[in-house]
Amino acid sequence: MKLLAVRRLLRIQRVVIRYQLDELLFALHLPLWMRVLGALLPWRWLPRKPLALTRGERLRLALEDLGPIFIKFGQLLSTRRDLLPPDIADELARLQDQVPPFPAAESVARIEQQLGAKVGDVFARFETEPMASASIAQVHAATLKSGEEVVVKVIRPNLRPTIRQDLAWLFLLARLAEKASAEARRLRPVEVVSDYEKTIFDELDLLREAANASQLRRNFDGSPLLYVPQVHWDLCRPKVLVMERIYGIQVTDLATLADQRTDMKLLAERGVEIFFTQVFRDSFFHADMHPGNIFVSTRTPWNPQYIAIDCGIIGSLTPEDQDYLARNLIAFFKRDYRKVAQLHIDSGWVPADTKVNDFEAAIRTVCEPIFEKPLKDISFGQLLLRLFQTARRFNMEIQPQLVLLQKTLLNIEGLGRQLYPDLDLWSTAQPFLERWMRERISPLQLLRNLQSQAEQVPHLSQMARDTLERLSLPASAPAAPATANGHRSLRLLGAALIAGGVSQGITLSLLAWPAWLMLGGGLYLIVRR
Repeated sequence: MKLLAVRRLLRIQRVVIRYQLDELLFALHLPLWMRVLGALLPWRWLPRKPLALTRGERLRLALEDLGPIFIKFGQLLSTRRDLLPPDIADELARLQDQVPPFPAAESVARIEQQLGAKVGDVFARFETEPMASASIAQVHAATLKSGEEVVVKVIRPNLRPTIRQDLAWLFLLARLAEKASAEARRLRPVEVVSDYEKTIFDELDLLREAANASQLRRNFDGSPLLYVPQVHWDLCRPKVLVMERIYGIQVTDLATLADQRTDMKLLAERGVEIFFTQVFRDSFFHADMHPGNIFVSTRTPWNPQYIAIDCGIIGSLTPEDQDYLARNLIAFFKRDYRKVAQLHIDSGWVPADTKVNDFEAAIRTVCEPIFEKPLKDISFGQLLLRLFQTARRFNMEIQPQLVLLQKTLLNIEGLGRQLYPDLDLWSTAQPFLERWMRERISPLQLLRNLQSQAEQVPHLSQMARDTLERLSLPASAPAAPATANGHRSLRLLGAALIAGGVSQGITLSLLAWPAWLMLGGGLYLIVRR
């Protein structure tokens, strides 16, 4: 094992020398001892011809040369535009997800080991030539004995030891960078590697991906917006995933989409609607929506439907983050920078002792030039990115879920404008956000929230359920006769809602708590009669 680690280190060193990555490092403001140490490196004494490549190109080519684990790391790194210079982020975003496939015999052996049966006993047909091969897994086409066409995704063999070994070197390089340079510390390389470690080990468990796909399919069951292939759970294992094979047009194949007369404007708008539905309605969003994972159904081009695959990376937001994010976006487009600054402080995204006036001025300085453009030309993703970069100066801690959100929004937005360049993202999103905010503070929704929060108090929870059932009855339905106990329960519930209104007035916005008071007071007065 030690010999393998040394050989891997020598391989990394050769790549560093080939692409002159040490020149990038020593161009930083390093401590004196680091510059002296660098001057003593043997290869730096030898004449080297300058590479006719940008620093981003050199880094991208080096990661490609180092293999699948480093390629995957580069892909993840490219999403951290809040940390990287734009030229490096743009170049890393070009990393391709195609790597040489591993031998078919190894793939078949792994599938048979995981399923506990011969491939011929499980599938009527199995194509040994993979359809696609990525850094973590590859995919084969197959047909079940029942005649259903499926795809079989299988994790690369012997991947975990390689990942651990490469992660150890990545952590070492990250710690050295943090010690060497204040600029490197600002990029927080150890934190970036830690995020990568969690992401890549999560992706090694295909049962997690299958569960994500099933949930996303359930969220959009019967929806004309999005279709998610069915998972065949009886054939899923930690290293093997079997799901329905889909046929569609890759979303970036604009010529084919045009040939079938796809409504491109509606397609672009539906992409935005899918994103906001996942984020705000479900708090469960596909966070890896690059073009390779998105297709368009060929069935109804005048009423286009997306197809999503590869649900290995899923993001979610807390109710508090959903609320603050929606209010931020609405405040941004009203240019209410004071509210944006205050929301960041209230949410805990920046420290409570932040001077709101200074933060407001910084946000205004960043955002005013953006709003000189027509609304349709304003990028939500770039707006969030500039906001995060500004907020970092005020010690904002970037939450992982917000990074995933920003990455997904950039993907969706770029895709939407590629499909329909005149897409007005704001006019598409604004009605959804404003409707969602109204529903959040409706009396019926607040009562549902109370029911959810009262699970630890069975009597109060039952009262909330009874009241919801009464409110849900059609107007023509006969009301159940009220009893003394029922009156007492509703009066108690009304009092609880009034108390909830007071607490909401303290913890939430001025928009929410009057609804609690009105609902609680109304119930109390009704039953008193």
